[in-house]
Amino acid sequence: MPSVSGGGHASNNFVWKDWVNSTGYTSNGFVFLLGMLNGAFAVGTPDITTHLAEEIPKPGINIPKAILAQYVIGFSTTFFYVISIFYGITGLDTVLEESTRYFPLAPIYRQATGSAGGTLGLLILSFLPLFIACIGLYLTSSRTFWTLARDNATPFSAFFSKVSPRYRNPANAILLCAVLCTVLGCIYVGSKTAFSAFVGSFIVLTTLSYLTAILPHLLYKRRNIRPGWFFMKGAVGFVVNAVSVAYIVVFIVIFCFPFALPTDPETMNYAALITGGLTVFVAGFWFWRKGEYVGPQQVVLADEMMAKDAF
Repeated sequence: MPSVSGGGHASNNFVWKDWVNSTGYTSNGFVFLLGMLNGAFAVGTPDITTHLAEEIPKPGINIPKAILAQYVIGFSTTFFYVISIFYGITGLDTVLEESTRYFPLAPIYRQATGSAGGTLGLLILSFLPLFIACIGLYLTSSRTFWTLARDNATPFSAFFSKVSPRYRNPANAILLCAVLCTVLGCIYVGSKTAFSAFVGSFIVLTTLSYLTAILPHLLYKRRNIRPGWFFMKGAVGFVVNAVSVAYIVVFIVIFCFPFALPTDPETMNYAALITGGLTVFVAGFWFWRKGEYVGPQQVVLADEMMAKDAF
């Protein structure tokens, strides 16, 4: 597109060699690690798939395959997409300046296409998958809340744990998640800073949820979970789990740092505040409901064939 529009491409040095640190931090290594926050949003990819484990055949085999496919396809497509984006940038300062006021991709597409119409067309292509992804978000979030309600771990558990006989899904939980997502979206209208705080804490909260699963598994010497089809045996499994725990602990701290210096109330990273506040809320709720919490319950399967299919 830059060749057709006459704007030209970015240089190879700009794409592959140049390093620009405009964050205010003096350590380029730290800036590189802090910049991994964007890629860390991919942590939600396997999380989404696992919440549908009870609704697909042979989840013990198909869930790991789906996770692998997501990462392979996502990495391959994103890698080449990022390269093309970099070559389309002809004015980095303009992109950095306008990205604070508009959708960040808009100034990049404008430089690549050289026209407002081309920019709008590419932005529409970017937004369409987002609308489609909303369906998956409602599915997975509702399944998570429904599972907690089924274990008597939420308010009004009897209502939200029901499965609609008409629609054959947890319709009550789906409607609640739709309302909550809409309310969170409305926060952006009132305060961009507050909305960014909620969105920015996603990485920290989701990664911590993985830590609460992996660390006890490691501390109990990996003996309390039934091995699946892709279970890593011996020392390999211990090494992978230990590296995962170390990675999570280090990057949880890094992702709580401000994105740039100097910072102010509008640009501050509130991930630590959101995480701490939610932790206090969940802890208080646990003390309130711990006497009624029954723990994860095994779903009653219809016959022996389904039971075999579940593993």
